[in-house]
Amino acid sequence: MKRSELLKILRQHGCQFWKNGSNHEKWINPAGKKFTVPRHSGQDLPKYLAEDIFKQAGIK
Repeated sequence: MKRSELLKILRQHGCQFWKNGSNHEKWINPAGKKFTVPRHSGQDLPKYLAEDIFKQAGIK
């Protein structure tokens, strides 16, 4: 999955960008839980990583 697709899905579910880290962005879900999204430019995210990010964001 491309990072841009992942971010689009996160925004559709009410997640918001919180702040930048060194190699990751920090996001917050509607319930207030914080999670990170890696910034790997030009690379597809592995399926297991996208699924883990969705789980942390509260998206099924």
